[in-house]
Amino acid sequence: MKHYQQLISMYGAAPINEFYHPTLTIDEGVSEVVIELQPKHLHSAGSAHGSVYFKLLDDAAFFAANSLETEVFVVTTSFTTYITRPVSQGKMRAVGKVVNANKSQFIVEAVVYDDQDREVGRGNGLFVRSKNRLVDAKGYSN
Repeated sequence: MKHYQQLISMYGAAPINEFYHPTLTIDEGVSEVVIELQPKHLHSAGSAHGSVYFKLLDDAAFFAANSLETEVFVVTTSFTTYITRPVSQGKMRAVGKVVNANKSQFIVEAVVYDDQDREVGRGNGLFVRSKNRLVDAKGYSN
């Protein structure tokens, strides 16, 4: 779907992604984000910093929600993150799924896995529609 491709283009245009180099896939109400861990993503004890978990979970949840909204950018209003297992190398993959959508908000759950498909974290978030039009977002209209 064109909307999904435009969301993927918008994601690639986000300056923050120059640090993490994630990849994104989207389907209706679902998205997947993958990050290959690099030494710059690790804390002093040698495991992935919590920011990597949050980035994966929030982004997967965000794009699952925005896959259902074609006019405006959704925004995270709250997000709870649980880190359940350390990861020090390989790929980390998060899958976000919309579990409830109504005219005022989206409730989305996300799970992050290591490259052995073990669950290493999970989260859930609440997203609302903003007033920012998607066509005005950097990279969306390409």
